[in-house]
Amino acid sequence: MNVDPRDLQRVLDGRWAAVREEVRTQFGDRSLHPDPDLSTEEYRALTTANLGLLAESRRPHLGFDPAYGGGGDVGGVVTAFAMLGYGDLSLLVKAGVQWGLFGGAVQALGTSRHHDEYLKPIMDGELLGCFAMTETGHGSDVQHLRTTATYDQAAREFEISTPDAGARKDYIGNAARDGRMAVVFAQLITQGTSHGVHALLVPIRDSEGRPLPGVTIGDCGRKAGLNGVDNGRLSFDRVRVPRGALLNRFADIAEDGTYESPIASESRRFFTMLGTLVRGRISVAGGAGSSTQKALALAIRYGATRRQFSDPATGEEVVVLDYLAHQRKLLPALATTYALHFAQADLVADMHELQGFGAAGDERRQRDLETRAAGIKAAATWHATATIQTCREACGGAGYLAENLLPQLKADTDVFTTFEGDNTVLLQLVAKTLLSDYGRRVGKLDLLGKARFGARLAADAVAERTGLRAVLRRGDVRDRAYQRWLLVEREEHLLANAAQRMRKALAPGADQFAVFNDAQDHLLVAARAHVDRVVFDAFAAAVARVPDPGVRALLAQVHALYALSVLEGDRAFFVEHAYLTLGRAKAVTQAVNALCGRLRPHARTLVDGFGIPEPWLACPLLDGEHDPTAAATDPAPSREEPTDLASVG
Repeated sequence: MNVDPRDLQRVLDGRWAAVREEVRTQFGDRSLHPDPDLSTEEYRALTTANLGLLAESRRPHLGFDPAYGGGGDVGGVVTAFAMLGYGDLSLLVKAGVQWGLFGGAVQALGTSRHHDEYLKPIMDGELLGCFAMTETGHGSDVQHLRTTATYDQAAREFEISTPDAGARKDYIGNAARDGRMAVVFAQLITQGTSHGVHALLVPIRDSEGRPLPGVTIGDCGRKAGLNGVDNGRLSFDRVRVPRGALLNRFADIAEDGTYESPIASESRRFFTMLGTLVRGRISVAGGAGSSTQKALALAIRYGATRRQFSDPATGEEVVVLDYLAHQRKLLPALATTYALHFAQADLVADMHELQGFGAAGDERRQRDLETRAAGIKAAATWHATATIQTCREACGGAGYLAENLLPQLKADTDVFTTFEGDNTVLLQLVAKTLLSDYGRRVGKLDLLGKARFGARLAADAVAERTGLRAVLRRGDVRDRAYQRWLLVEREEHLLANAAQRMRKALAPGADQFAVFNDAQDHLLVAARAHVDRVVFDAFAAAVARVPDPGVRALLAQVHALYALSVLEGDRAFFVEHAYLTLGRAKAVTQAVNALCGRLRPHARTLVDGFGIPEPWLACPLLDGEHDPTAAATDPAPSREEPTDLASVG
């Protein structure tokens, strides 16, 4: 099975292939790898200069309203943003702050009075801004931020105040050096009543770059990574802004101080406002995916040329990627990276349909989008952290050298697990939505349906205790339908049991926090099981759409490796709950080993399929590829799979 990487790249590039190719053409000849010895100030200046080049390319304009000179292509701009993950991640984050968070908030939460004045200078990079949400004392708990915006009816102004040290805006990108204005999230108070968190536009520097009266700006200083981004701290001492500074798409204040909103519920209004900003979460997942792809391209290409230890039969040193242990490190991670890529593509497409210009609102689909965005962001960023570390180890000492790019990737992506939503909190959000949907499904059952539902739960409990389930539902672990059945059963089992545990919170006098806290670990694994199944389905659907039989066959093997890796990673659950016998659990491991051997000859093709421009990979680590004595043109033959894995155990 010979597959041209360019054919694979066409599949991976997907719907926005033209956007990806334009980014490669515009920036592919730039290394975008800053000197690791740059000082913080030098790196920040370089990143700001590169931000200007992005603005000149008009690539960021793609995601803004065509009425203001934008391209009206929300999916396209998120795709282009993710491509920056192949280069300098400080530039990716600073661009995300400027056009995704700051500009995105103005566009999504503002109205024509804000769009007319600010969108063009934001798009052109003339007005650099911040997204001031996170506070020192409140990060994930946005609903309880403590900064206040109090309306003064007589002056027709808002007074922005930081009431205590815990309410200081912290870790704010663009704040320490470049930002001139901030979208500030604050508790909106008018006529003595608080109406919850709203967003206002607050100038923070004058034209000379000096803090405006009442605005205190601090510098977060040197970080573990992303030091080209000027993260800072903002405090406000009775700073005055006009009434029109309120981003008023979902709520407004009349001149006399009357609060008006088309959404009556404060909680629903809050989540509607945050839902319009889901693009940032999706973008972080995309950037993490690109960074992971880059790390795997470096490690797999290095492993295909690096030789170590002699083969007793030939006396020649063996290419390290021919060792099963090395394949085990990299190829399942590569399969998961492919799976997440296709899940991300579905997410971007759905976001484009729901939040694109002229899109009709659909509350149910919007909620599903937010839930998937939360889950995939968590999965993608945790995967990036683990995989980049694995790639560093797979490259030995060479992987530890700054010149070989992996240390910077490792440092820069580490924070992805906690910004745009802490991953643990995001999975709790996923679990909460799943439980709500589960409750509605059960609640809609009639008496007969509820009786059947109860009987099934009882039968499942018996099947688990007796081990009958694994006997009655046997299957070939290599079969896609059987793999999906196992993943669905795990998801449903964990969700049903989590729902039963959480029912205790409804009892009169129950300590709701204690009930939730006791079940928190269960909720997190239920949410992760859901994400695994969603990613499995997205990958399977993508494989089915591929017209080229050779590419489709290769991707089917990669999909199988992803599925088997997930099953292997949670073998304890499947055995403990009698979905797999011990023998079939061992068969899963044997199948993973066999697939690693089968995919070994295609490893280079699979990473070349990402289409990462060579200047973005150029480093001494890959110099060995140009040594004809080092190249492994004939990979070791793949191991044969057992004749009947399903019969084992």
